Amino acid sequence: MSNLTADITPTIDLTQELGAGPQRWRRPLYADLMPPCNDACPAGENVQGWLALAQAEDFRAAWELLMRDNPMPSVHGRVCYHPCETACNRAELDGAVSIHAVERFLGDLAASKGWTVPMAALPSGKRVLVIGAGPSGLSAAYHLARLGHTVEIHEAGPLPGGMLHFGIPSYRLPRQVLMQEISRIEAAGVRIVPDHKVEDVLAEKDAGRFDAVFVAIGADLGKRVEIPARDATKVLDAITLLHQVETGEAPLLGRRVVVYGGGNTAMDAARTLRRLGANEPLIIYRRDRAHMPAHAFELEEALAEGVKVKWLSTIKMISGEDLTVETMRLNADGRPEPTGQLETLEADAVVLALGQETDSGFLGKVPGIEFGADGTVIVGPNMMTGYPGIFAGGDMTPSQRTVTTAVGHGKKASRFIDAWLHGTNYHKPQRPPVVSFSMLALPIYTDAFPSLERQRPPEERVQSFAEVVASLSEAEALHEARRCFSCGNCFECDNCYAACPERAIVKLGAGQRYRIDLSRCTGCTVCVEQCPCHAMEMVKEPV
Repeated sequence: MSNLTADITPTIDLTQELGAGPQRWRRPLYADLMPPCNDACPAGENVQGWLALAQAEDFRAAWELLMRDNPMPSVHGRVCYHPCETACNRAELDGAVSIHAVERFLGDLAASKGWTVPMAALPSGKRVLVIGAGPSGLSAAYHLARLGHTVEIHEAGPLPGGMLHFGIPSYRLPRQVLMQEISRIEAAGVRIVPDHKVEDVLAEKDAGRFDAVFVAIGADLGKRVEIPARDATKVLDAITLLHQVETGEAPLLGRRVVVYGGGNTAMDAARTLRRLGANEPLIIYRRDRAHMPAHAFELEEALAEGVKVKWLSTIKMISGEDLTVETMRLNADGRPEPTGQLETLEADAVVLALGQETDSGFLGKVPGIEFGADGTVIVGPNMMTGYPGIFAGGDMTPSQRTVTTAVGHGKKASRFIDAWLHGTNYHKPQRPPVVSFSMLALPIYTDAFPSLERQRPPEERVQSFAEVVASLSEAEALHEARRCFSCGNCFECDNCYAACPERAIVKLGAGQRYRIDLSRCTGCTVCVEQCPCHAMEMVKEPV
């Protein structure tokens, strides 16, 4: 079982010289390589490590290892788009390990058991201000607190969570689940101050005697587009719609509502409208399905709930309840081009889901901070802005805008902030090679297809905002954890021990792996060839 962390992945040589041994030109070497799931995780989780603990039914240890990198496993098990599963080597065989479902199981189990995270660091005497209680700010605050710093989050809104609270519908993320995870972050020593909008960062820093600042205000302004309109029907952006629904101020938009856009926010808006009474929300998108940025499962769930999509179309003009829509075609580069073919549709309202922008203007008062053309804040490799001691991350910086990326930014920033507070530099350890499917020497696996998360029927879903997807049972979570190949990490299967014709493999006991008796080893490669997870390699003998 590997104790390898997501950030520190050393090569481990367990070889021991016990004599001259036979003549050979190469020898086997045990090595911890990088599983593709770990490599793909934006939060830097040691996925293989906590899956190994889960499959041994040590759920608390698995959760604690998970919590070293990610303070909100119940949230991520529900809303992360799990790139770890896209990268999973098992997808080449019978289907990726359902990593997100096991993560959700561990997070929910921890909440039901009241587990707490041990805080071992001594107080540093340093104070850090975090601006914004979204996923990146919460993550940074949690990791900084675990490093011994006093952390205070100033949040402009009435509740913490940011887009987790006001941008993701509750049918995907129940608010009780979110607040349980945030309460655990507070229990770690983080103080959250709501309804406190920061207008002057430097004044706030000085007034609170903070030694460093992490700005993570997200991107919660809906993008607008210039559409000619005469006596226009109701037009609002998707972010405003989702926010108003969460605060109990859902607007009356009628039964014929068009959503303009093709991302995941467009799917959330359309599915929300369905629950608000729209008969058949219609998504208008200017490209085809193959080029749609929304994840396939998000689209499938929307379609199952009665949402319609009009592909290769764009809105040209709004006049009262009439929308003038133009048919588009894709050129050789996959870009949409107008055809001149127009039609008229009727709609009671239009919801714009064209992306988000960040409200970073208040940072313009801080000397040295630079901005991108879209208002994003430019940071260096150490996540620091052009002003010493002020760091930034999450959606307000140039990056992929997902919850897990934002959480990863918070963890990464905490390492650099901690180093800066101590007058040192943080150097991320070099990552070892990633283990591909072709590198594995797998036995024949049978009856190990993924466990399917149960979903409420579509006709029930649209009646309320109750959660759509159910958690795995303990038996199902164990089944999923045990489907992991442990790519690149020894799990003590004894294949090398059993295969060695010279009895050169020595067992060191449970959890201690093996060593190689070089007085017996001939360098025949049988052990390496029999290692199912590629935790051994042949290397040249030293000259």
